[in-house]
Amino acid sequence: MPAETTLDADAPESADSPAVPAEAVAPLVRGIAVLRRLTEADGTLSPSGLERATGLARATVDRITSTLAHMGYVRLDGRDVVLAPRLMELGNAYLAALRLPALLDARADALADELDESVSLAVGDRDGIRFIHQATRRRAMSLSFRIGDLLPAERTAPGPLFATEWTPQDWQDWRTRRAADPQDRGFLAVPPREHTGADEEFERRAARAREDGWALDDQLIEPGLVAVSVPVRDPRTGRVACVASVVSHTSRHTAAGLRDALLPRLRAAVADMERELREAPAEAGAGAPSGLAAWTGASKQELGRGFVESLARGLTVLTAFGEGRASLTLTEVAQATGLARATARRALITYEHLGLVSAGPHRTFVLTPRVLSLGFPPLSRASLPRIAGPHLADLAARVQESASLAVLSPSRAEIQYTARAAAGRVMSVDITVGTRLPAAATSLGRVLLADAAPATGSPSLEEVRARGYALVDEELERGLRSIAVPVRDRTGQVVAAANVALHAARRTAEECVRDVLPELRETAARIEGDLRVAGRFVRVAMS
Repeated sequence: MPAETTLDADAPESADSPAVPAEAVAPLVRGIAVLRRLTEADGTLSPSGLERATGLARATVDRITSTLAHMGYVRLDGRDVVLAPRLMELGNAYLAALRLPALLDARADALADELDESVSLAVGDRDGIRFIHQATRRRAMSLSFRIGDLLPAERTAPGPLFATEWTPQDWQDWRTRRAADPQDRGFLAVPPREHTGADEEFERRAARAREDGWALDDQLIEPGLVAVSVPVRDPRTGRVACVASVVSHTSRHTAAGLRDALLPRLRAAVADMERELREAPAEAGAGAPSGLAAWTGASKQELGRGFVESLARGLTVLTAFGEGRASLTLTEVAQATGLARATARRALITYEHLGLVSAGPHRTFVLTPRVLSLGFPPLSRASLPRIAGPHLADLAARVQESASLAVLSPSRAEIQYTARAAAGRVMSVDITVGTRLPAAATSLGRVLLADAAPATGSPSLEEVRARGYALVDEELERGLRSIAVPVRDRTGQVVAAANVALHAARRTAEECVRDVLPELRETAARIEGDLRVAGRFVRVAMS
């Protein structure tokens, strides 16, 4: 049996690693290690894989993953442990507290549209940079970085700009990391470095960035990738709040050509961003989550030894932060979570050791960009079909009938199936993902069309809209009965529909409404809950 590890959840122990504080919560350290190893594996690992990756005993891995599954942060899918969209609420807490994505993402998106190039926003994270917003262009050669991805500062355009504010200790930490990991294998978002440049080269780039006020990446990450960056400064302090970058490919621009053609427009956009920051209203205190401690206590009563209460309570501490709650005192964290001060204090000590929380002014604590390392990069690329798939499978298992998700075609004349879970029956509805059917003749289509019922003036669609579901009884095909409900995004807009389809001999129309509809509505609510979390700072693809 492998030895238990209670050390740094992000890196192996070395002689220079800080000692683990005596008051650190060991199960919380282990839980964070599991989440990070899952993130590094792009969201999926078997329990045995987690055992090898973390050095934890299998029984410990099983208890941790069971607890995370109960919290909705992972899904136990056959032999695999899979990150679930709800885990993104931890990264959302950091991004909401930061405020920059909410204030600046519209400017970044508009610039990407204007230039027809990818635009990103990044913050500094120790001696690296971490993305907080991406506006990418869809083309054969496109940017593949995700929100939350960590890159080494010296191989990026934003890096020299952040380095202009490094302290002597920051520079020493950077040199130590470079010596320990000369190929950048600790940065999974970039290919390993083929040629190691001298430290002085990056130091010169940082000095030049200080003078110029901008920086260039000429294929430092990989051949063909070029970028130009300009800092966005905090109007209160004058320090770099984030860095805006325009990213392209050498098939479209050389590095010098990118600078000459697009730097003036990037600078103008950054000036607009800085004006947004100056004119943004002061943060108002917002209501924080409550009752979380009671929930974890009830879960412990329900699940017994299989539920690691100290892990669950520790994770709730991160959700205490957010919009209007960027910095919190120990007392405020305890009040927000319902935890005892001693419990909240030990969690904060643990997070400070792990680099997820740092001390702020006036005895406060703030989240760090490292919180985004907890599942955000792989989950930020989740689509609605991927989000809905597990919920449809659960529904199909509960009602023993096929369940589907569909969206309207651009013409609104057809629906297209985007996700499906078949029932384990000899005879079941046989429709595959990608199938298109007339919208007006299907329960899915009628629910989707009903969202525009006031514009169409159709009494039948207005009725569907009023009751919140559509039932189609052998109209599309003899013997086929189906019932559908809408799926809404975080703004309340109907973006898809979910249904259950069955042979008419198995349930009457009345039984569909009585027995199937409540299960279907519960499934739609679960999909919407995940979509609200996933779509807060990320544009979720609908198909």
